[in-house]
Amino acid sequence: MNGGLLRLREALSTINPAERNAATFILEHPEEVCTLSVKELADKSNSSQAAIIRLCKKIGLDGYKELKLRIAGDVTSISSNTQEAYHEFKYNADIPTFMKTITENNIKSLRDTLELLDKEEVSKAVELLHKANRIDFYGVAASQLIAQDAQQKFMRINKLCTAYSDSHLQLTSATTMTKGDVAVGISYSGETTQTIEAIREAKKAGAVTIAITKYGNNTLKELSDISLSISSMESSIRSAATSSRISQLNVIDILFTAVAAIDFEQSVEYLKKSRETINKTYR
Repeated sequence: MNGGLLRLREALSTINPAERNAATFILEHPEEVCTLSVKELADKSNSSQAAIIRLCKKIGLDGYKELKLRIAGDVTSISSNTQEAYHEFKYNADIPTFMKTITENNIKSLRDTLELLDKEEVSKAVELLHKANRIDFYGVAASQLIAQDAQQKFMRINKLCTAYSDSHLQLTSATTMTKGDVAVGISYSGETTQTIEAIREAKKAGAVTIAITKYGNNTLKELSDISLSISSMESSIRSAATSSRISQLNVIDILFTAVAAIDFEQSVEYLKKSRETINKTYR
């Protein structure tokens, strides 16, 4: 069991000062924290026992005991892991360095996202997508590429879905959704105006809403019925949304595969039929 340190890092910008004092101390002294009681941690971090308990709840843990268990797992993992943090690229780096840096960042993003994804939320999303009469995927810029990938996957197992690139069409589509439909908003920041407005309209029309966004509090997450969290360690320097894009694509793959597996034989037939038709027509 691990992921305690990751959850704390991801939550730093969204917690109050007392909670942040405790989180910062833990991140700076993870090994020591494994031996401290909640009272001792409160004293050492200039926080309070109540703030520490609230912090545990805010990062999705049952309490301080679980936090310590996860941190202990993190400490063990860090000692055997060669990459503890994301690396920035340098303008004068050679090609092998670029290859290694980008690959390791992507791998870390996937692993971190796996730690953050709530299994119950994923299960709910899969059930809703499986039963949906219609699915709308909303995203702009890099997130629109994720939406298009989702559309082409779910369409191949005969799910009625859209992923309009035009924000006006997204909004128009959202207003025509009804009960039994599902709207999926994709935004790394969770603050993309076009995506938020589309999700808001879809929700108003009666659709269930799902967010794929960074861990922590943001507008898209608060607005949506279900939130699937990805690692939020994307840097401003990596302006092309490299690692976050990989994590978002991975979440789509998880959802698609799980939905397809529910009606496995039928899904296989649909996938086989579409592949054969394409191969026959364009070979």
